[in-house]
This record gives sequence, structure tokens and C-alpha cells, in this order.
Amino acid sequence: MAVFSVADLYAPTALIVVALFIYQYVLYPVILSPLSKIPSAHWSCSISPIWILWARFKSRENGTLHAAHKKYGPIVRIGPNELSVNNIETVKTIYQGGFDKHQWYSLFNNYGVPCTFSAESAKQHSLRKRMVSHVYSKSYINASPALAAQASAIINTRLFPLLHASTLPHQEPHGIDVHSLFCAVALDFISSYCFGLRRSADFIRRPSHRAHWLALYATRENYGFFIQELPRLSRVLGRVGLDPTPHWVHAANRELEAWCKEKSDATIRFLEDEPAKAAKAVDTADDPVVVRALLAGIAKETHANGEASPLYTTAIQQRELSVASEILDHVLAGQETTGVTLTYASYHLSRSLDLQRELRRELLTLKPDMRIGADGKVVHPDSRQLDTLPLLHAVVVETVRRYTPAGGPEPRVTPASACRIGPYEVPAGVRVSASAWNLHRDEAVFPDPETWDHTRWLRRPAAEGSSDAVADEEGKSDVNRHFWGFSSGGRMCLGSNFAMHDMKLLIAAIYTNYTSHVVDDDGVEPTDAYTGRPKSGSLYLRFERVKEEKTK
Repeated sequence: MAVFSVADLYAPTALIVVALFIYQYVLYPVILSPLSKIPSAHWSCSISPIWILWARFKSRENGTLHAAHKKYGPIVRIGPNELSVNNIETVKTIYQGGFDKHQWYSLFNNYGVPCTFSAESAKQHSLRKRMVSHVYSKSYINASPALAAQASAIINTRLFPLLHASTLPHQEPHGIDVHSLFCAVALDFISSYCFGLRRSADFIRRPSHRAHWLALYATRENYGFFIQELPRLSRVLGRVGLDPTPHWVHAANRELEAWCKEKSDATIRFLEDEPAKAAKAVDTADDPVVVRALLAGIAKETHANGEASPLYTTAIQQRELSVASEILDHVLAGQETTGVTLTYASYHLSRSLDLQRELRRELLTLKPDMRIGADGKVVHPDSRQLDTLPLLHAVVVETVRRYTPAGGPEPRVTPASACRIGPYEVPAGVRVSASAWNLHRDEAVFPDPETWDHTRWLRRPAAEGSSDAVADEEGKSDVNRHFWGFSSGGRMCLGSNFAMHDMKLLIAAIYTNYTSHVVDDDGVEPTDAYTGRPKSGSLYLRFERVKEEKTK
């Protein structure tokens, strides 16, 4: 009678394990998976994510995906469970179809607490967004006395004195690093809107504080790969003392969080401990519009749903941290995207005095115009007028299209039930992304896409009823339909209206009164990263007062 031992099971068990491994990681993804019908960007993409991970690690994802889409089409497989899309119709399916965000966004859980941007589920995002979306609506921004007062103070008492000082003889050789300056301007605007003017960053007038803060931010931005793309590996290595993220990156994050938390807590104390002063601050430059809205939104959610609220363990039980988390996200996102756009807009304007003169002629149609008066200040027109200026709009939108400050892929996850993306059936749980950087380089819509050409967005006159007129209207509609600078759908950029308002107002104020000229543009080419910026981190321009002046 044969006797079996445990050792006799080793070989068949090993064969079964190997067979399961081959099925799970080779046979299924390469042949049987629904994704196997989709073109792969690289031969290894069906069995390993290493190809796209390496591109992300080397900060060249945008260009790598662009080449893949040009070769293989608008829907490309870039990993065993990941797709990249580059077609406006598939973008609608994903970003207007309620796909939840990928865990990639958890990096933006400041203080360990989610914010609107990082909330993965649609339900939690909707509740958070509802608390503050009204103060970022175009109608609110255009009518806000607080924002108007903040903008006037920042431009007249911070920005213009600096520009004027730069033109004085003792400042030779003239030149300002406008990338640093415009990031500071953007920080002053968004921090004033969040905290009130007196608690704002005031980085225009404090260049050393600004430089330190921007250095901290650059440190944070440059070392997010392991935490975002390989979070489990990052945690395991961290527990055994081999954290792949350098300790100084964590220190930079802690300092940025502490900076924001201090201002956020001070603002909450002001609103709750000094009610009389807080009431007087309403609609003034010192009104903390966003923090006030957040506190009101959290109080409303607490009253309506209490412990049953999906936000109970975060926004309700950790109110101060939740407010600080939300505000830090607004500040970090607002300063770089606006600062980079203003940098490149001023760069292209500085390369053409004719374009500056044309823009100034348009700006002088504002009522009142923004020429500096006898008191050394500008009077701001109704903000709604800025949206009626086609050349100003074209300059801003083309800059966002060409440089796409937040142009990297925006990952979503396919829903629990299988869905169709383009001609393909895609199973649940697949990471799928589109990027503004690539959508804005569709040559069928944007011919010669690497060229900054503001005329793409301008109406060209043609005889009424002519085929040229019809074609021109269709072409203009097409570029607008393919513009994705602020994403789309329910989770598009919360601050898009605020950013457009600030950028148009600042360009109008500056180029009504000054001309600009390139001093040093070495390294002005943008980085290929999720948020692009000049490779050198700087752009030096010289400003000169327009000779014609108006006495008010």
C-alpha cells in the first residue's frame, strides 16, 4: 500500500501556484482581459506598470503620453490596469460621467484630512464643494465688494510700488524675476480671499519670506512620486527606516501646513471670538470670505445630518483641521497655476511691443480705464467688463492652452459596473486619465500646437453669410470645446473663475500703465511635470511706464 507524505504535495502545489501566477499576471492581462483589445503604449504595459512609472519618476509623463497617443490613437493602455485617453468625447464619458477619483489624490489630504480636491467619492466631494462653491462662482466674484477691496489694496499698495521702484535709475540694471513676483501676487490674492487682507501672505512686499515659502513648495512638489504612485511600498519602507521620500520633504510639508494652520486658526478665532469686529469686516478687504463660507457650511451640515453625515468624522469632528486642509489646497493650487500663467503671458507680451500697444488700446475702452491717476492709484472697473475684452481673453486662454500650468493626467476609476469608453468595454476598477497638456496639442483643433498664437481665440471678420464666416464660427467653437485648462464636469477646478478674474485684472492693470521687455529668458522652457513651470524657475523682465499719462 502506497504511503503519501507532505513532501509529495510540494511539486503539484508549486505547479498550481506557478499556473495561477501565469494566469493572473500574464495570460489574463495579455490575452483574456477586455483591456487586451486596447493598443498598448509599450510591449510591457499589459503585464507591468514599470513603463509609465519610470516616465512619471523622471518627470516626463506628458511628453511620453503625447508620443504614445500620436502613434497608437486616442485610447492607449499604459499599464495592466490603466488607460490614457486623449479625445474630447471620451473625456466627457469619464469626467462628466461621475467616475470617482483615484487614490492618487490622497497626497492632497492635508493634515491627514480630505479636502474637496482630494475627496475620492462623488458624494463626499459634492458635500464639501457645496460649502464653498458659491463664493467661487463668477457672479459672486464679479459682485464681491470684499474681493474688489482686496484687489485694489494689493495692486495699489503692494504691486505698483514695486513696479515703480524697479524703473528708478538707481535700480539699473533693471529687471524683475516675474515668476517669483507673480506667484507672490497670486498668493496675496488667494490668501486675502481666504483669510482677509490683514492675515494674507503679503509676499509681494516680503521677498525673503516669499523665497523661503516657494522653496518649501518646490521641495514638496518635486518628491511626491513614491507617496502617490507606490503608497504601499512607501509605507512599508518607511516602517523599516528606508523611507524613499527624503526627511526634508516631510519637514517642508510640515512647515507649509503649520504656516496655513496658524493663519486658518487665527481667522476662525477672529470670526468666533470677535463677533462685532467680524461683522464690521463683512464686504471689506479684511473679510475672510472663504473661511467664513466653510464655517457656515460645516455648521449647516452638522445641523442637517449630524452623526449621519458622510463628513461627520472629518469636517464635523475635526472642523479646524478640515478648514485648514481646504484652505491649504486653495492656496497651493492658486499660487502656482496663476503665477505660471501670468509669467508666460507677460513673456509673450514682452516679445511684441505691437501686441502690447494693441492690448493697451483695448484696455483703454474700460470705464473707468485703469490708468494711474494723480493720486498714484488705479480705479478698478466693474469686473464684468474684463470678460468683454476679446484680446485680453485670447492672451490669457492661449497661455493656459500652450503652457497648461496644471496639465498632468487627472486619474479616475471606472465604476463598479463595466462601462464603455470609446469603442471598448472597460471593466470596473481601471485607472483612466486624460491630461489637458495632451488635449491642447490636438493638431486637428490647434494647428502648430507648440506655437503660442493668441489669434486662435479671436473672431476674424468675414462677410455676413459667407462660407468663411460660417467656417470661422465653427472653428472658434471647436477650440472652445477642446479647451480643458480647468478640467470639466462636476469636479472641474473650483477656483477657475477666481483665477481668470485675477489674471485678467492684473494684466489689465499692468499693461495699461507699463510696457515690459525681456531681460533674461534663459531656461524659460516649461518643465514636463503635473504642474509645469520655467525650468530655470525664473524669468526676468524690465518694466517701463507708458509715456502717455492721464490726469484724473
